[in-house]
Amino acid sequence: MQLIMTPELLVEAYSQGLFPMAYNGGSDYVHWVCPEDRGQLPIAELHISKSLKKTVLKNIRNGTYSIKVDTAFEQVMRECAAVSDDRPETWINEPIIKAYCTLHQRGQAHSVEVWCEDTLVGGLYGVALGTAFFGESMFSRADNASKIALVHLCARLWKAGYRILDTQFVNEHLLQFGACEISHGAYIENLRPALKETADFALSNFPALDEAALIKAYFEMRAERKKEFL
Repeated sequence: MQLIMTPELLVEAYSQGLFPMAYNGGSDYVHWVCPEDRGQLPIAELHISKSLKKTVLKNIRNGTYSIKVDTAFEQVMRECAAVSDDRPETWINEPIIKAYCTLHQRGQAHSVEVWCEDTLVGGLYGVALGTAFFGESMFSRADNASKIALVHLCARLWKAGYRILDTQFVNEHLLQFGACEISHGAYIENLRPALKETADFALSNFPALDEAALIKAYFEMRAERKKEFL
């Protein structure tokens, strides 16, 4: 079905548990997807291996990569849509890129970016509605870049008060971070109240909170939670 995807249509679709996918990157057509089982990631309890935690903290100290938010949304989308040996086909076409860029301009879609000097080497993007964040896609052009972006995303979602991190599907890559599946009915039951709440992805109420301080607070919170279960 060929659709003109307006921001209003996308928001309504997400609120009903649907999202668009193209047949391939070169197609002008999209179809609506509504999985029977929905992938979810825990925000505060994201499974972070010891080696990944070490990598994230080392990057904060050494500044090998700089983490930015919403400075190159379209570029992140196009990197996610790029065909590679690992991903010979893509579900992101030009109509989807245009539609989500419009959502970004409206403050309803965001990117977390990993930069090596002036080069974008990793990142992810997604849609934010209420206290639900719908992760769309991620990419990596350097070791651990997308994983670092995911940790920074979860730290931001936690601080902002988000309740849902939706992954749509579950795959082997996401399983390592603690992804699980819930039924469509359970997903909608969780989603409805989350859409009525508000959250500020930009963390405007914390103007002095940089990425280093955010990550430090995130890991401190996780350490305190871990103590509670000991």
